[in-house]
Amino acid sequence: MLWNRDESANVSYTVFLLLGFPNVQRSRPFLFIPFFCLYVMILTANCLLIHTVKAEKSLHSPMYVLIALLLAADICNTSTYIPRMLLSFLLDLNEISLTGCLVQMFSLYVMLMFDCNILLMMALDRYMAICNPLRYAEIMTKKFLIQLTLAALVQSVFFISPVVILASQVRFCHSNIIRHFVCEHKALMSLSCGNISRNMLVGLIVRATRIIFDVCFLLASYSKIVQAALKISSDNLRHKAFHTCSSHLTVILVVYCSSLSSSIVYWAGKSVSEDMHDLISATYLLLPCAVNPISIGGQTRAGGIAGPGRYCLP
Repeated sequence: MLWNRDESANVSYTVFLLLGFPNVQRSRPFLFIPFFCLYVMILTANCLLIHTVKAEKSLHSPMYVLIALLLAADICNTSTYIPRMLLSFLLDLNEISLTGCLVQMFSLYVMLMFDCNILLMMALDRYMAICNPLRYAEIMTKKFLIQLTLAALVQSVFFISPVVILASQVRFCHSNIIRHFVCEHKALMSLSCGNISRNMLVGLIVRATRIIFDVCFLLASYSKIVQAALKISSDNLRHKAFHTCSSHLTVILVVYCSSLSSSIVYWAGKSVSEDMHDLISATYLLLPCAVNPISIGGQTRAGGIAGPGRYCLP
């Protein structure tokens, strides 16, 4: 049941309706099939690779542990919103409380930022393996990986908490219908009836800070990796040095290009339909989770991600 808009009422909605792909209401049950199949594929592929890393002792190296961590984060990421979206498509269960919406927003953004932090940890691992191989085993220990992981998770929570806390203080009186399949920040803020300039500014600062830091870190680490690889005298070893980073670079490109496409669509505003917004958002959120196990799995079977011993410089 849809609630009527009442702008004159001095109230703030505490229950919302998540209506993804709002312009195809009659066809929404048919959307269940492709998204369900994609979700099952993501769960199956990611779980299979995680099990492979856990079962094979030869894969118990820092890089493969980080790969398993990335795949586990992808599972958690998709599970924050896909089950509810599938129920919405199939059974028309669209209601979500404000608290539930904020929890979903928090979980989604923390997992997305944690994903990016894992990519930075993988870049650090490749830097140590190729540029400083003699100290690799000394530095990239199990204890250090645990510390990095906890720091990455804490940093993600620290960055996202102000965005969600500020969102919880907003009054929502324009409507209780969120025309999206997930409680993203901009979708929820579009229903506000007060001044949200502070919310949007904080969100922009968090996003800009994150992108600038990530890009600078990745460019710095991979420029050093390329310089070190070019100094390797053996063509075969030089090829292996570049090949071992190719899957990581593929994942990075998919994640950041998907994010960029989503931002461009939001900037386009009303010139893009609501359904197109939802489709681009679905691609941005799901494509990396679907592509990661494929690109990484291919490298794993080929033995393309190797330890530091193969790249010791003369």
